[in-house]
Amino acid sequence: MKILKWESVIMKIMGKLAVIFSVVFFGGMVSLHSSGAQEGVPKEEGVPKLIITKPRTSENYPCSKCHKYLSVNKTKRKLTASHSNITLKHAEDRWCLDCHEGDKLKLPSGQLIDYDKPYVLCKQCHGTVYKDWKVGIHGRLTGMWDGEKVYRMCVTCHDPHQPRFKQLEPEKPPMKPSDIK
Repeated sequence: MKILKWESVIMKIMGKLAVIFSVVFFGGMVSLHSSGAQEGVPKEEGVPKLIITKPRTSENYPCSKCHKYLSVNKTKRKLTASHSNITLKHAEDRWCLDCHEGDKLKLPSGQLIDYDKPYVLCKQCHGTVYKDWKVGIHGRLTGMWDGEKVYRMCVTCHDPHQPRFKQLEPEKPPMKPSDIK
């Protein structure tokens, strides 16, 4: 008879623990879903929520300061006066006005975007790289898995006018353990 009494007590305790566990577990799930996007997780638009690096902006390079009074020459040519320091080595048939218009960047559709969102322009031609960047594979995403994350903009590492990096010479292969003396 005593064994049955203890079994009854244990069953009651187990039942209470199961209820407590369920409340804690499902309550945690509800709070996760109700809190919305988590820090550093891409938004619905696919843009990382936390972007730390600041790209060049038209505030620093106000095109309209000079171009407001100059007529636009749309002819592709070597620049000799202003902007002679820029050499365009980014897609053979491109020209300044394909990506720039006034103090904004210009998409192929003609839509204008701010300089602080260069990835919107870059992804028009570099979609696969953009997908990798968005999830932190491309672009040296840094930070902690459960904390703050730093996404670098395309133009942080790549010159938008000459985006390719120079070729690197490979390092010598490591020595075999048998060759170490």
